[in-house]
Amino acid sequence: MKKTNSALNDTLLTAIAPAIWGSTYLVTTQLLPAGHPLMLAMLRALPVGLLLLALLRKLPSGIWWLRVFVLGALNFTVFWSLLFVSAYRLPGGVAATVGAIQPLMVLLFSWLLFRQLPRRLALAAGAAGIAGVALLVLTPSARLDAIGIAAGLLGALSMAIGTALSKHWRAPVAPLTFTAWQLTAGGLLLLPLALWLEPPLPALDTKNIVGFLYLGLVGAGLTYWLWFRGLQKIQPAAAASLGLLSPVTATVLGWLVLDQHLSLLQILGAAIILASVWLGQWSAQPAGPAAAPAKRAAGY
Repeated sequence: MKKTNSALNDTLLTAIAPAIWGSTYLVTTQLLPAGHPLMLAMLRALPVGLLLLALLRKLPSGIWWLRVFVLGALNFTVFWSLLFVSAYRLPGGVAATVGAIQPLMVLLFSWLLFRQLPRRLALAAGAAGIAGVALLVLTPSARLDAIGIAAGLLGALSMAIGTALSKHWRAPVAPLTFTAWQLTAGGLLLLPLALWLEPPLPALDTKNIVGFLYLGLVGAGLTYWLWFRGLQKIQPAAAASLGLLSPVTATVLGWLVLDQHLSLLQILGAAIILASVWLGQWSAQPAGPAAAPAKRAAGY
């Protein structure tokens, strides 16, 4: 019973991260200056990463310097840059639909990189999640943009690889330290790109500062600590399926804050998403005694 309760607590804590990430679309479009995706991503990652490093006082060593910068690039530099491009060029719901393919990508890369064969149930859960997100957010008035869709797909690809590698490379430190390392590495990689490719930020008002503080402290520091902690406890595919909670949050916030209409089809889509998340968690449970050797062979 204790083991079951612990697993449930790990899943619920991990689920908080994507639920909060669903607010990124609202905060980006309503509180932050437009046209600076790289600078916004850098300011979301680097300050909180440096703050955590100063508090924790622990740096990587040996091969972990390379691994941290690889993971920082995948989980933050590439993913966040493309996320902001997608958020600016697409309605939040459409961007979320594109990103909903990530659980299937995690299954694919876990198979290609670590020979962990995906279960049919997990594939079905991923497909159902995409269908549910489409029902939830795709409306006849949804504006599609080729660059925004491409950015969303590439961002989901980057995060999927980062999720798989974050689980495979077991960090030798606590999740908060692991988060600090990756945020700092991702922010440092973003800094020269933002300064070189984008114009300077305009003068920031109170609304902009509140947006940056929220995305940095809550949307980055807190949520990614929960996320990387979860990746140490649960399977990558199970964690990735929790990411489908993000468009649900985005849609609910649009309904509550922006007075957007919520139709019966959208409610059905939300129900399908929640069912697919549950199915994704169930499919990731060990099938029996034979599951342990398979995990060890895959390097988990």
